[in-house]
Amino acid sequence: MANGGGGGGGGGGGSSLRMSSNIHANHLSLDASSSSSSSSSSSSSSSSVHEPKMDALIIPVTMEVPCDSRGQRMWWAFLASSMVTFFGGLFIILLWRTLKYLWTVCCHCGGKTKEAQKINNGSSQADGTLKPVDEKEETVAAEVGWMTSVKDWAGVMISAQTLTGRVLVVLVFALSIGALVIYFIDSSNPIESCQNFYKDFTLQIDMAFNVFFLLYFGLRFIAANDKLWFWLEVNSVVDFFTVPPVFVSVYLNRSWLGLRFLRALRLIQFSEILQFLNILKTSNSIKLVNLLSIFISTWLTAAGFIHLVENSGDPWENFQNNQALTYWECVYLLMVTMSTVGYGDVYAKTTLGRLFMVFFILGGLAMFASYVPEIIELIGNRKKYGGSYSAVSGRKHIVVCGHITLESVSNFLKDFLHKDRDDVNVEIVFLHNISPNLELEALFKRHFTQVEFYQGSVLNPHDLARVKIESADACLILANKYCADPDAEDASNIMRVISIKNYHPKIRIITQMLQYHNKAHLLNIPSWNWKEGDDAICLAELKLGFIAQSCLAQGLSTMLANLFSMRSFIKIEEDTWQKYYLEGVSNEMYTEYLSSAFVGLSFPTVCELCFVKLKLLMIAIEYKSANRESRILINPGNHLKIQEGTLGFFIASDAKEVKRAFFYCKACHDDITDPKRIKKCGCKRPKMSIYKRMRRACCFDCGRSERDCSCMSGRVRGNVDTLERAFPLSSVSVSDCSTTFRAFEDEQPSTLSPKKQRNGGMRNSPSSSPKLMRHDPLLIPGNDQIDNMDSNVKKYDSTGMFHWCAPKEIEKVILTRSEAAMTVLSGHVVVCIFGDVSSALIGLRNLVMPLRASNFHYHELKHIVFVGSIEYLKREWETLHNFPKVSILPGTPLSRADLRAVNINLCDMCVILSANQNNIDDTSLQDKECILASLNIKSMQFDDSIGVLQANSQGFTPPGMDRSSPDNSPVHGMLRQPSITTGVNIPIITELVNDTNVQFLDQDDDDDPDTELYLTQPFACGTAFAVSVLDSLMSATYFNDNILTLIRTLVTGGATPELEALIAEENALRGGYSTPQTLANRDRCRVAQLALLDGPFADLGDGGCYGDLFCKALKTYNMLCFGIYRLRDAHLSTPSQCTKRYVITNPPYEFELVPTDLIFCLMQFDHNAGQSRASLSHSSHSSQSSSKKSSSVHSIPSTANRQNRPKSRESRDKQKKEMVYR
Repeated sequence: MANGGGGGGGGGGGSSLRMSSNIHANHLSLDASSSSSSSSSSSSSSSSVHEPKMDALIIPVTMEVPCDSRGQRMWWAFLASSMVTFFGGLFIILLWRTLKYLWTVCCHCGGKTKEAQKINNGSSQADGTLKPVDEKEETVAAEVGWMTSVKDWAGVMISAQTLTGRVLVVLVFALSIGALVIYFIDSSNPIESCQNFYKDFTLQIDMAFNVFFLLYFGLRFIAANDKLWFWLEVNSVVDFFTVPPVFVSVYLNRSWLGLRFLRALRLIQFSEILQFLNILKTSNSIKLVNLLSIFISTWLTAAGFIHLVENSGDPWENFQNNQALTYWECVYLLMVTMSTVGYGDVYAKTTLGRLFMVFFILGGLAMFASYVPEIIELIGNRKKYGGSYSAVSGRKHIVVCGHITLESVSNFLKDFLHKDRDDVNVEIVFLHNISPNLELEALFKRHFTQVEFYQGSVLNPHDLARVKIESADACLILANKYCADPDAEDASNIMRVISIKNYHPKIRIITQMLQYHNKAHLLNIPSWNWKEGDDAICLAELKLGFIAQSCLAQGLSTMLANLFSMRSFIKIEEDTWQKYYLEGVSNEMYTEYLSSAFVGLSFPTVCELCFVKLKLLMIAIEYKSANRESRILINPGNHLKIQEGTLGFFIASDAKEVKRAFFYCKACHDDITDPKRIKKCGCKRPKMSIYKRMRRACCFDCGRSERDCSCMSGRVRGNVDTLERAFPLSSVSVSDCSTTFRAFEDEQPSTLSPKKQRNGGMRNSPSSSPKLMRHDPLLIPGNDQIDNMDSNVKKYDSTGMFHWCAPKEIEKVILTRSEAAMTVLSGHVVVCIFGDVSSALIGLRNLVMPLRASNFHYHELKHIVFVGSIEYLKREWETLHNFPKVSILPGTPLSRADLRAVNINLCDMCVILSANQNNIDDTSLQDKECILASLNIKSMQFDDSIGVLQANSQGFTPPGMDRSSPDNSPVHGMLRQPSITTGVNIPIITELVNDTNVQFLDQDDDDDPDTELYLTQPFACGTAFAVSVLDSLMSATYFNDNILTLIRTLVTGGATPELEALIAEENALRGGYSTPQTLANRDRCRVAQLALLDGPFADLGDGGCYGDLFCKALKTYNMLCFGIYRLRDAHLSTPSQCTKRYVITNPPYEFELVPTDLIFCLMQFDHNAGQSRASLSHSSHSSQSSSKKSSSVHSIPSTANRQNRPKSRESRDKQKKEMVYR
């Protein structure tokens, strides 16, 4: 291209000859109009002589060079501008460094000479001679300071540490992408073409972009510490070959695509830009974006070079071997080449293109082979569940975390989403750091409308933000019940609580804890507040509490476990024990606010009305005291009146049934016999006092207006409180209203005495019981209370909830085998425990505390004998040394000699526990020790126990253990065989870790290994208990936190948050002196088990209705019955020798009773039992007590006695009346 320099406007025939000679070499796509206009302008310029002079005059003024489109190429001008800029700057930098180096060397030498002269002549120099030197140094310092300030300012402007720097960096990147887009647009034009700057819009935009790039380049240059290294950076090279050609384009009025494709290299910084914007945060995402940006930028840059050389041709071939390829065809060519496919449809023809492809294949193939698999791996390894939860308007959500497995999630969902719950409009969000397996994923998909899973950790605030923990209704933390280290598992859950509370202190948290002593750490969290709904479900505490209650009433653990678990009703037509058991299993515990129709009534009255009329069993209420503190009262008795807005605790089959207690209206539903028809009525029931409601009923009776009604005198109107206390509304009918008021007026002058309550008043009134005095122990303490109020003796702990004694050394309670054999142990509790020095502590205090509750009198406490490793029991003893009547027999539960030494055949209950964590793969072997111990006991044979007791009844019975004494007879004992000769009849409850191992406990049952635990015979009979049944408490507590409080109150014997705080402080119960306040805490219900074979309810035991028993026990003794413990084969017509019993929860009113039934009931505390020992339960076991005077063993009355029962009916009625009026 020898004619490259003649484009300046030369005219004449020479120009025409150059055009004709290069016409084939010119492949610019110029239209005919532009060619004609160019030739016309050229001819005109050649015809005129003065026009070139005019051009010469215009060029210096307008700085414009006319574009020559007659095949003239100016690519070298564009390339030269970039090369001169790059190498010129590089030369200047190198020259400056060389001169600076030489100057430094010279100055260094001169400095040494001056320093030597200064040392030699320092003493002779005057002070004035140093002043010019100081001034020079100050000038240099000021100059350096100015340079440094400018450099620092430039560094701040281009850094991403400040907002201005981030904006500038992002803007430069965005403009670079914009320039690349302009290149994509211009790539459809010829490589070199004439373009007018004032008319070409894209050229104007590109010019503006490059001006900004030039300014940014200057800032970068000033801020750079190493100018040479900066000059050789990729971004600098991109600027050298893209910015100067734009200015040349404006000057020459022509455009050359050239190396503008280098702007694609700016994509390499895409990852940094996203990090500046805080979009990329994880290492995987940063790495993925880096790989993609490098791959794409290299691909697009190489495609731009191929597009340039293939459309231009080789210079040494006079650009005649070019081919027309679009930019995107070049992109396709390089992808086919990198992937080694090589279709051959598009290929390079020029020598430059082929040479470039040779080197590109080496690098591109290596990049493709390494980058693409890694990109695919990163994309494939991206968290499938790594999104964020989107809250649905009008729908709550909870977050479930912790131990997320197929078993734990399926158990949780089965209970949480049970159909018996009322419209669970809650979405469950699971958060776990491990992606779910296929089975768990399938479970989530089956519940996809209500369940979502996200992969992450609650210890990461970013993951907590993803699941919207701040707007969640609650956070539930599941624990691994089968872990090898329970303390480590609890520590993990505590850390989860800390992380969640740190992120959002107001969130409600319900967490599972394995060890009781670890609950104390939750109290150290400042935002942990149980009053706001935070709860810790301690599995060890509740598990041992359930087992302890089974020691008092066998089968209670099964009944309570079924009550808070949501299970559907399974109907069985055959008359088998499963039929009645499953009818009770379908009952659950619910809460509902009581209707205003119950306001002013006593608890027994409302309880009877609900059971008879509404077919509901109410066992407790939430009572709010005068200072607005609420507490749960279980069967509080007839002294307590129902308030407005009282919350009741019910046992029912579903939540819809419980709504009857809220909808019940005396006016609308009084005559309805079908409880299903009790629904919301339309009448308005204003809040009225008892006075107004009774007066309205009175006026209905006399037919007069309220103003003229004379049924109530002024004296009665002035004593409304006394009226409410003395006359529950349930006993007042409309027909006898006037009579009731007159009776009230007659008794008003004097205080109601117990005698008047017994002999007068209302029919079947709960107030007729002498226990009315018991409900006000602070006002009128009984003799037992006065005796207990000894200021010098500590009998109870500081809260008054548990029996207490001074700490005892473990050596004082250890029994040898011979000492245990000589001691008459009867009616005691034998705890067989497996453990060693390395075993985790299970917290035996939680087993002993319910058995030492203060609502038992001291003589009623069952002696507890631990049989196990002394090394393990020494570690537990620190929490047990304050409880009375505890002994230890060092040994092993597998030793029959040890079991015979503790008279296991005479115990009320044998508990089998294991503290060993069996880290084995086979789950069937996890409970091997407990199963072996259970089978060992059941296979034992014993002699006649009566003879044994008679032979050992002289002098060997320790205090409090003589059960032959009428003062020490049990008040809650179960009906026992006259003489246990085989271990099968010994009451046993075995703790299991794995549910499926329950099949090994009973060899005579027909349970399938795949049968659920609650359907197996050992669980239904109350002889097996697994911690897995407590999983349902998580969902039950979420829907109603009062349920957990009620369960804890029932099974722990009265543990309160205040007591837990005290134990957390001292890790032991503190003894306290008896005061009226602490003694009042003894006045609470306890679970008992009463026999129908004899006693005041014997007449109902032979074919009577359960509803009659319920009403009689409630009216007469304020006892609340809630279940039956029946012999397994009681439904058979032929008698059976099987002594196994099963649980029936909340039987219907018309359920028929059998004489051998044992009744679960909530019994009131009897203050006088400590003195007279003549409580109701004594009378219910009168036949046993008489036999125990000589044998200390329960006995069953003979058949003759059963046949002569009608003859002795009068004597029993007389005895019962004596009991009532004693």
